[in-house]
Amino acid sequence: MIQGIYTPNLVPFVDDGSINEGELRRMINWLIEKGVSGLYPNGSTGEFIRLSFEERRRVIQIVAEEARGRVPILAGAAEANLTMVLQACRAYADLGCTAVSITGPYYHKVSQESIEHYFRELARRSPIDIVLYNIPQFANEITLPVVARLALDCPRIVGIKDSSRDFSRFLCTVQAIKPQRPDFAILTGTEETLFPALLMGADGGTIATSGVVPEVIMKLYSESIAGNWEEARRIQFKLLDLINAMLYGINFPEGFRAGMSLRGFNLGTSRQLLSPRERDDYQEIRSRIACILKDCGFLDAHCS
Repeated sequence: MIQGIYTPNLVPFVDDGSINEGELRRMINWLIEKGVSGLYPNGSTGEFIRLSFEERRRVIQIVAEEARGRVPILAGAAEANLTMVLQACRAYADLGCTAVSITGPYYHKVSQESIEHYFRELARRSPIDIVLYNIPQFANEITLPVVARLALDCPRIVGIKDSSRDFSRFLCTVQAIKPQRPDFAILTGTEETLFPALLMGADGGTIATSGVVPEVIMKLYSESIAGNWEEARRIQFKLLDLINAMLYGINFPEGFRAGMSLRGFNLGTSRQLLSPRERDDYQEIRSRIACILKDCGFLDAHCS
């Protein structure tokens, strides 16, 4: 069963815009050494949409080579059509990934009937387990009735990552599916509500902040599953300033890239250009993140 904290890792670049493979390998080993439950490459935080198909496959290959089976890999496989998704599924299965994460179709609006048929066809043909990825901000929503039917009918579909930011929907998902399929993994992608999600039955989450402060997120997770609610609650509240600064202070995921640079990694320049004003804002936000990290006790972050 997929459970715990899966880290949506960033992708570092060199000056010519290509992937900095050496720094990516160093980052993956650091995250594993810090104790994350699993890795989630080619997610939104990893800017998968800004990479070519070949680059996305190369990212998964690098992550698998460095992980060497030490932690499971949930590989993002949100390609633009059924053929490409299945091609990614086969490649990532061959690389030893545990499962793939797939959004609903994006860009074009399609019916829920079409979405359900799409995932049933994927479940029938995929050589690797599938985690549904509900992120209605960027892709067609996978409604709860569709999720429930897929969970009950398709053994190859083993979980859902819910990034809808709708906690009521999240609770209804747990209520609708867990009694009938307890092995179906329900993960939150909303870090501001990680603790309450765990309290109400989540199996874990794909939490971008775990790429910057894996020690803190894993502490929150371990305290939650141990039933130490007050300590988990304290950590969740303490994290809010950091989450808000990285998530909302500037274009996503630039705040997380700033946080990782403060932890000692060279992320290079993102493929999404910042305007001159945003570049000025970035320095201010980076300083704010540095101060929060310093307050959290990370001596390798410098407040200026």
